[in-house]
Amino acid sequence: MKKSILLFTISIISSSIFTQTLDDFTVRNIVGEKPVLSYPELNERDITWQKRIWRVIDVREKINQPFLNPTHTFFELLTNAARAGELQLYNIEKDDFSMPLPMDSVNEILTVVDTIVDYNYCDWGADGQINIIQNELNYEDVKRYRLKEIWYFDNQTSTMKVRILGIAPLIDVHDDNGNFVYEKPLFWVHYPSAREVFARSIVFNTGNDSGRMTWEDLFEMRKFSSYIYKESNVGDMRLSDQFVGLDLLLKADKIECIIFDYEQNLWSN
Repeated sequence: MKKSILLFTISIISSSIFTQTLDDFTVRNIVGEKPVLSYPELNERDITWQKRIWRVIDVREKINQPFLNPTHTFFELLTNAARAGELQLYNIEKDDFSMPLPMDSVNEILTVVDTIVDYNYCDWGADGQINIIQNELNYEDVKRYRLKEIWYFDNQTSTMKVRILGIAPLIDVHDDNGNFVYEKPLFWVHYPSAREVFARSIVFNTGNDSGRMTWEDLFEMRKFSSYIYKESNVGDMRLSDQFVGLDLLLKADKIECIIFDYEQNLWSN
């Protein structure tokens, strides 16, 4: 009887050891236990200045390489959360998050349809059999992300602040000859609603594997590089619709300077 109890105890301990095998030397629970802090309440009267800005994040830049980390890709985070019902995606026709996408539309967007001609089952000289193949959209096809945000001056704290409103992955569209035609967004994600999802997903922290950082940390701490391609204007035009070449770069830099100098000028006056 004692021998059977001992064997049963050993089997339980052995099974627990195997099920808790870690690719690490300790259990990491900080990310899962850390709550997402709510944004502070704002009174409209305290916002004395604001500007809507649209940016582009190019994941091929060195600082933005965590977006393409194969083990924690940002695009797969968005798509997996959407298919699991944790994240609502929105139509690209409007960037005001007023047109939610149904799940069948999401699956259609994330599927690449291609045709392949098979000549194995036909006579010599005859046309091949056309087969339609559906593949998942590869995260490497997403080279840029569009970011919509609002910069505002908070009169209560006398500081310039920013709130991200939305994120949209972009893909290149080519013609039949493989030539680049234009760039299009796939869908919009409402950032404030996605913070809970972002706060549960680890992002690669360059230089310190122990400093576990989430996607919510990355966006809130502005640990990414981007450039402005549009600001709020009466014609709702992009900068590229009004400027070209060096003038385009100078205009984008000027907008950055206006945002930065607004707060500095208030303190200097």
